[in-house]
Amino acid sequence: MAKECTAVIKCRECDSENHVSALHPGPPPATSGHGGESTEETPPLTVESSCTEVCGEGQSPRSCSKICLVKVFPEAHPERVTRAYAVLDDQSNRSLARPDFFDMYNIKGSDSPFTLRTCAGSTEMMGRRATGFIVQSLDGTTTLTLPTLIECSNIPSDRAEIPTPEAALYHTHLKPIAHSIPSLDPEAKILLLLGRDLLRVHKVREQRNGPHDTPYAQRVDLGWVIVGDVCLGSTHRPAAIQTYHTNILENKRPSFFSPCPNKLHVKEKFGSLSEQTAVPDLRRSFKCTLGSTVFETTKDDSKIGLSVEDRLFLELMGKEMFMDNANSWVAPLPFRTPRERLPHSRDQALTRLASVQRTLEKRPEMKKHFVTFMQNILDRDHAEQAPPLPAGKECWYLPIFGVYHPQKPDQIRVVFDSSAKSHGVSLNDVLLSGPDLNNSSVGVLLQFRREAFAVTVDIEQMFHSFVVREDHRDFLRFFWHKHNDPADDLCEYRMKVHVFGNSPSPSVAIYGFRRTAAHGEEEFGSDARCFTEREFYVDDGLLSRPTASEAIDLLKRTQKMLAISNIRLHKVASNSREVMEAFPVDDRAKGLKELNLDADATPIQ
Repeated sequence: MAKECTAVIKCRECDSENHVSALHPGPPPATSGHGGESTEETPPLTVESSCTEVCGEGQSPRSCSKICLVKVFPEAHPERVTRAYAVLDDQSNRSLARPDFFDMYNIKGSDSPFTLRTCAGSTEMMGRRATGFIVQSLDGTTTLTLPTLIECSNIPSDRAEIPTPEAALYHTHLKPIAHSIPSLDPEAKILLLLGRDLLRVHKVREQRNGPHDTPYAQRVDLGWVIVGDVCLGSTHRPAAIQTYHTNILENKRPSFFSPCPNKLHVKEKFGSLSEQTAVPDLRRSFKCTLGSTVFETTKDDSKIGLSVEDRLFLELMGKEMFMDNANSWVAPLPFRTPRERLPHSRDQALTRLASVQRTLEKRPEMKKHFVTFMQNILDRDHAEQAPPLPAGKECWYLPIFGVYHPQKPDQIRVVFDSSAKSHGVSLNDVLLSGPDLNNSSVGVLLQFRREAFAVTVDIEQMFHSFVVREDHRDFLRFFWHKHNDPADDLCEYRMKVHVFGNSPSPSVAIYGFRRTAAHGEEEFGSDARCFTEREFYVDDGLLSRPTASEAIDLLKRTQKMLAISNIRLHKVASNSREVMEAFPVDDRAKGLKELNLDADATPIQ
């Protein structure tokens, strides 16, 4: 057994018992025996590497870039000349200088901001500015005025990239220019980076190209530069390179596995920005509930999300819609911000009116209906004779025309054409259309068919129930005959209410209608508000209740609530005689005013 061996183990080199021969420190002693080989001495093996002379003793290859040794001095003091290296970078749009340059010439001044964009991203930086400096080639043949230099400490300063004569001497195609490249100056620092704002220094006057994958040389006005890897052979290049594809996770930890592409990023705001500014520790005062409301449901989940413009419309109406002294709701025209100034449209409105007048002359019945409609507008104070316009004030003239409803051949509606373009622009182009605040027609009909006692109602001239803010009325100017007499001269009018033809009018009307309901909820009940908000489709209300008394009570309270804001609920129609008798004849639907409720059958619609 090995443990029972009594032999003494010694080092064959020094006879020591403290270590074996393999652990002997130092080389073995020379032996006199030669084993019968030749007695001639063998010369020692010499290993030479030209690359060491080019790249130095480092373990990495050397690559040269466009760096020139130049002279720099102030224009007013040429005696204060400094030798420095300048990096020629045509990817930079400005010329830079290191802080050492500013300190060397004792340049004072306040720091100015600038943005430095690199592969690592954009960085906001501050630096001094220097002007009035001259750069000169080493041989003095080229003298250029430097542009404004910006102080930057991030200029590349790898001196190993400076071209030297040795870098050119060992390449056949570069050897003829080796004498034109100055030796490395240990005292000169890399102080400048010259960008495209000094374009002349980047122009190539001569070039030595050479074979593929070899460095090349260029002569610019400041001297010769070498670009590329000047390492000879494969001294610094491993025979094989192994890489591992690594992913960086969000927590900055490397991983060989690809991160999951399906991720949920949740943010929560702790109060408004103004509140956070006023109370710096606001975030700490809240108990963190991050992620606890991700799957919370709300009453609006099934609705289409609002666009940016729709949100702006609602914010504008919320801030600027108000009730005037007559209890009518006043709303502005919701202009886009920013918007272009409206061009002149007066001539177009006159041309369109002339066309309408020719049509009315050919159709007397239509002319009669048209005049009646306009008289109704003037009697209700929905339009007024326009005052003279101050010089240069922006305005808009609306063309007008008449349309008939297919089921109402004896009733015309005058449309104010806000989509008419003048010089390529229309009034609707500069207005926010607003969100679709209308209820679903299917939803309204389904609720309408639930109960036994059904009632339909209508809002009289819904758009005209909402007043336009006075400073916006000059955008609703139009031409019509004075005193509403077709034989009289034309004059300028302007609408005082929101008109049929403006793209935002439906949203303004529905928003104001619901605002009226919210305003009267406390006095007239939440069910009246609910009926107004949920059981109307534009201006048509459809109601059904289990008993006639409930329907009558709700309708009467809703009528009073809307009447306070000068909105009339009328055209009542019902399948119940009791409901119909509860309302005066003038409030009943057309065709039912002459109905004898004692003898005639109730309508079925």
